[in-house]
Amino acid sequence: MEWLDHTAEFLASGIEFVMLLVLTIGTLRALKAIAVKVVRREALAADVRVIWLHYAGWLVLALEFALAADLIRTIVEPSWEEIGQLAAIGAIRTALAWFLGRDIEEFSHDPAATEANG
Repeated sequence: MEWLDHTAEFLASGIEFVMLLVLTIGTLRALKAIAVKVVRREALAADVRVIWLHYAGWLVLALEFALAADLIRTIVEPSWEEIGQLAAIGAIRTALAWFLGRDIEEFSHDPAATEANG
């Protein structure tokens, strides 16, 4: 079953690489959105929440990939440390997704936010 260990490690590493790409893309997009506002000398305060919501979406997606990679590693050779890390990532992802979902729902029903970004 050594081939299974190597395959799982290869897959988990590939998924972690995708996670890093997602984090990088999300961060660059958030920085670009901020830079555009600063360069145009536009008020940033009105759009901070929108930028944060988009960035948080990227972070949640990256956590999904991290969870998948850890899940693969934990299935092959589970240790208490890996199970703990998996539980922590799952809890963080769940909390972030819940707060993000709540904020998106609240934001979508805020008439002032709709006017500012409409």
